[in-house]
Amino acid sequence: MRVTPLVFNVLGVAMISAGLTSVQAAEGKYYDPSNVASPKTNTIGYELYRTIGCPGKQLLDAGCPDGDGDGDGVKDSKDKCPTTPKGRKVNAEGCELDGDGDGVVDALDKCPTTPKGRKVNAEGCELDGDGDGVVDALDKCPTTPKGRKVNAEGCELDGDGDGVIDANDKCPTVPAPGTADGCPVAKDSDGDGIMDDKDKCPTVAAPGTADGCPPPAPAPKKLTLEGVNFDNDKAILRPDAYGILDKAAATLKEWGNVKVEVAGHTDSRSDDDYNMKLSQRRAEAVRTYLIGKGVAADRLTAKGYGESNPVADNESEEGRFKNRRVELVPQK
Repeated sequence: MRVTPLVFNVLGVAMISAGLTSVQAAEGKYYDPSNVASPKTNTIGYELYRTIGCPGKQLLDAGCPDGDGDGDGVKDSKDKCPTTPKGRKVNAEGCELDGDGDGVVDALDKCPTTPKGRKVNAEGCELDGDGDGVVDALDKCPTTPKGRKVNAEGCELDGDGDGVIDANDKCPTVPAPGTADGCPVAKDSDGDGIMDDKDKCPTVAAPGTADGCPPPAPAPKKLTLEGVNFDNDKAILRPDAYGILDKAAATLKEWGNVKVEVAGHTDSRSDDDYNMKLSQRRAEAVRTYLIGKGVAADRLTAKGYGESNPVADNESEEGRFKNRRVELVPQK
């Protein structure tokens, strides 16, 4: 008689039911039925006998319960991260979320929006190798020494733009391209031994002086303004006097800070009192003009002498014309 495989299968089930049904799995870890090579991803026969490895279960009892050991809402049979800490948000596979994909789960990520592909530390934040506050991915100067001030690109500041960073620039507000210390090379344009940066007259040689400027020319005892004359009984400057007075203003500036008296004179016509007042007005007219040409007002005083100091004979028209004059007299 031919025995078919079906008979043996039935026999096997009967034998198990009769004598082996009391076999139970020991307490402990459940049997893991997973098998990726199987068409149903489980070990052969597990679909028939779901109690294999279940503590307290007999072979033909109801299958093992599919629990959720870590309480994350994903059954253990599908949970790829079965020990997730309680309260953490997980994906469909039971693993914690990592929104920016940097390898640090959101619950521990202090920088949860890191751009993809960036390198991060254990807290999920981008690396900043030189600690300048600019992350390495954006840092064009990633080896800046610690404590240095940097710009948005992570490079040290160069306030005067001369190519020498502020930390090394001894003249940080003066551009000096091509120098090692950021300071201009000292020059002495006039060769007087005084560097241009301290020379108040850098184009005029004045060796031995403190400020590089020649000492002021000594003032003469008196400077008569030849050609600065007035019409009879007038205190208004004639046009032909302007050029002479311009030169006089330049001369006064060369004298330095010497105080100068502008002395006015008249001829002998009219009485003494009238001539005194007229000469005062003439002196003041010259003083006003010189101040307008840049001579400091506090250096100039005006005084009229009337007809008391003639330089020519008052008996002739020519002599009287010369007596109507103004002189510059340095004061001690």
